[in-house]
Amino acid sequence: MKTLWLTLILGAALHAQKHDPYEGMWQGFDGEWGHVSRQLVALAEAIPADKYAWRPAPGVRSTSEVYMHAVLANFYLLSATGPKLPPDLNMKDAEKTITSKSDVIAWLKRSLEAVKTARAALKPADLGRTVKINDRTATVDGMYLRIIVHANEHMGQLIAYARMGGVKPPWSQ
Repeated sequence: MKTLWLTLILGAALHAQKHDPYEGMWQGFDGEWGHVSRQLVALAEAIPADKYAWRPAPGVRSTSEVYMHAVLANFYLLSATGPKLPPDLNMKDAEKTITSKSDVIAWLKRSLEAVKTARAALKPADLGRTVKINDRTATVDGMYLRIIVHANEHMGQLIAYARMGGVKPPWSQ
């Protein structure tokens, strides 16, 4: 009987530890942002460090460059809505100079959290406010839509990179 109880308790504990792959989906911007953020980080952590320099062809971004491109876009697009760019991030050459797995993941997490925090501080009326970016007018809501679409676009690219390198996305195992 003790073995049965132990098996049931351990099974329940293991089941509780499994991550719901649909968590956040269909839950508006905040839920979807949490979803893509978790996937980006999980994939970044699953890709071996030696694969961060890999690129599918000459002249195409490497794995680390794609991640840093997403980081730079998160901060840049967010800055159009008000928050300042990080003073310790060189926007001109970060894609080429921040290449180690640990540094890329640290910047990725920082950029994802910056978007999450800034979005949480918004009031509903803020979403319709207009901003200027690249000689165009956009709304704050439109900027956040661009941020999440861009993150998902590069998530797809990174999934392809990972699979070409023999890495299965952790949520698909």
